[in-house]
Amino acid sequence: MKKLITIVGARPQFVKAAMVSRAIEAGNASGEHTMQELILHTGQHYDACMSDIFFADLHLPAPAWRLNCSATTHGSMTGRMLEAIEEILIGEKPDAVIVYGDTNSTLAGAMAAAKLRIPVVHIEAGLRSFNRAMPEEINRVLTDHLAGLLCCPTRLAVKNLAQEGITDAVHHVGDVMYDAALLFGALAASRSDVPERLGLPPGSYRLCTVHRAENTDSPERLAAIFRALMAVASGDCPIVVPLHPRTESRLKSFGMYDGIMRAADRIRIIPPAGFIDMAALEMNALTILTDSGGVQKEAYFHRTPCITLRNETEWTETVEAGWNIIAGHDTDSIIAAVAGSSHTQRKDIEEYGDGHAAEAIVALL
Repeated sequence: MKKLITIVGARPQFVKAAMVSRAIEAGNASGEHTMQELILHTGQHYDACMSDIFFADLHLPAPAWRLNCSATTHGSMTGRMLEAIEEILIGEKPDAVIVYGDTNSTLAGAMAAAKLRIPVVHIEAGLRSFNRAMPEEINRVLTDHLAGLLCCPTRLAVKNLAQEGITDAVHHVGDVMYDAALLFGALAASRSDVPERLGLPPGSYRLCTVHRAENTDSPERLAAIFRALMAVASGDCPIVVPLHPRTESRLKSFGMYDGIMRAADRIRIIPPAGFIDMAALEMNALTILTDSGGVQKEAYFHRTPCITLRNETEWTETVEAGWNIIAGHDTDSIIAAVAGSSHTQRKDIEEYGDGHAAEAIVALL
């Protein structure tokens, strides 16, 4: 029996891991293979709304290990993870370690495994923003160069790796987030009543998420983004903001929070949503504004126009297909993007596969 350890620590990773775990379980049940998967949760997202609710929504197997490696600097967090993960890997001796995406959990897991000569499987390999100021870009580049099996969501990701000299064990498998969107989008349509609970009919609101350090840790950028939200929002079309704990903390420390709360008729602050509720919000929104890479794709999967609150994206195909506008953090640019989003021509994207990326990954395993 092959023993796999899957390392996760942040919400998007829970979603991706849930799809691959389902495919592993299905293969075990059918006799196609015999694999034991153990989940290691680094604790990078520590808040119950950021973590536990996702495990429940996605029916992700309970973690065999829960670390507490959150709320520190990048170096300290990654170092603590590396030390704890290494100890577990030495004891368990897995056949492979699976990591997802581009977080500190991803890099720590890849480094610990590679130094112990345990094969590293990187799911969502090959993505590049070409902005080394982003911690995520550093994490994904280093992880790709440590991995022994690279599962790419797009053909451009395969090309990016080739340009860095990585061609062995590279596969275009499609996007596991598309698998999840198909599965949980249907569940959201039937099970989630969050828009109704908020009193918001379909198409009567915009949705916004802000969490990246480049935006939240800069008072100037954060203020510019929320000035734009205040300008765009109205009583007839409010903006719903599931507020990330870090963003809430920064808004309070920068003295912005009270002013936003006074505009509650236009800016609807809600707690972080579970995956199914978030899918329902995305499906029914008029427009999505976000600095999240995952939400950019989910917007396309649910056919909702997206405005990206960054100066670049790893998902360039969403821009080329007309579903995504890069607005950055400038107030006027964001306002203009919102105004122009309803006039953009759009086309389908074939890069993300047929909804069976998880099965393709498990076949490679």
